[in-house]
Amino acid sequence: MTFKAEYIWIDGTEPTAKLRSKTKILGDDAKGVELPIWGFDGSSTNQAEGHASDRVLKPVATFPDPIRGGDDILVMCEVLNIDMTPHESNTRAALAEVAEKFAAQEPIFGIEQEYTFFDGERPLGFPVGGFPAPQGGYYCGVGADEIFGRDVVEAHLENCLKAGLGISGINAEVMPGQWEFQVGPLAPLEVSDQLWVARWLLYRTAEDFNISATLDPKPVKGDWNGAGAHTNFSTKAMREGYDAIITACESLGEGSKPLDHVKNYGAGIDDRLTGLHETAPWNEYSYGVSNRGASVRIPWQVEKDGKGYIEDRRPNANVDPYVVTRLLVDTCCTALEKAGQV
Repeated sequence: MTFKAEYIWIDGTEPTAKLRSKTKILGDDAKGVELPIWGFDGSSTNQAEGHASDRVLKPVATFPDPIRGGDDILVMCEVLNIDMTPHESNTRAALAEVAEKFAAQEPIFGIEQEYTFFDGERPLGFPVGGFPAPQGGYYCGVGADEIFGRDVVEAHLENCLKAGLGISGINAEVMPGQWEFQVGPLAPLEVSDQLWVARWLLYRTAEDFNISATLDPKPVKGDWNGAGAHTNFSTKAMREGYDAIITACESLGEGSKPLDHVKNYGAGIDDRLTGLHETAPWNEYSYGVSNRGASVRIPWQVEKDGKGYIEDRRPNANVDPYVVTRLLVDTCCTALEKAGQV
């Protein structure tokens, strides 16, 4: 007997990488053992030149395939050179080093992935040649006059749950045709691997409805909300005391850290972080309790409880989760270590 393994990887497209995948047929002898590495043509994925085009796919996480069912699986891979070193587009390798370095602090994440459905050239729910009613009733709305794409969203949710992903919720967002799903709380590598697979399932599920999904941070110009990937973060010390919460918030605003983070939080971030539409300006760092206009929000219940987590509201919908989790762990855990709050 054989089964299908869909090998999924992140390509080298700039400024925003794309997901790629292909199917490998495996025999029963591959069940319950380490999956084999595989190769691909890097010259067709912006990861090599034609005269030396071979690149390597190394499996790092597997999940049941909810599309094909049965014994078939989804395989998240990282890209290696043929000498088995990480390819320059492989951002997972750098996260693995940082996650291991600060593992004792037990960092965990919950990432809120916003996205927008498109029907051809227009957002789902936008009338041909015009615009819908202004924002106001779409967020967490109900009814065919305000909600567009729920059938796709429900199918995607079911697929994610069948795949065993750590999905913790979904909701309609502020703009018509705009939605969100949340992944976590999970450790840095797990939340990042699973978010990439959830994105792949989003695109693949939408295929069956002849609809496309985009992570464009500002899919419609003007008075419409952008799309982000608000990133909730905590360490063991933050989950136990408020002083560590403040230390983490302060560390993200020190020296060059605001720009170091923002420039790696997704292409087109200045189009979204304008200071309007529930954002802080991209070039100004701030934090505050219950403030969705701040760079970093401390939820009100965290202040009340004196412990918990923080929400970095700056990452774009198109951010690489391996990068944003690495930056937050490195910056905040380094500061907490220096302060003796571990």
